[in-house]
Amino acid sequence: MKKAVRVYYKGIVHGIFLRQFFKENADKRNLKGFVRNLEDGRVEAFLQGEKEMVDEMIEVCRIGPRHSQTKSVDVKEEKWQDDFTEFKVLSF
Repeated sequence: MKKAVRVYYKGIVHGIFLRQFFKENADKRNLKGFVRNLEDGRVEAFLQGEKEMVDEMIEVCRIGPRHSQTKSVDVKEEKWQDDFTEFKVLSF
């Protein structure tokens, strides 16, 4: 079964490390979509793939990378999009 979600991460991290953390973990799970910084300081990720892998990635996001402090992770169900062929790190 396939699943798509939008994740909003809020926490204390250092530089671009969080986006790279998202990319590495999404690639391990063969997820498609993107991650980017938002102007309000949160990080937004669109994740889609097999339901089990998306759910696993959400849990990874809740833990966050080493040396980070996760304050909140909000998840919103989304419609599947055929536009994505890989997982990308986007700039603003």
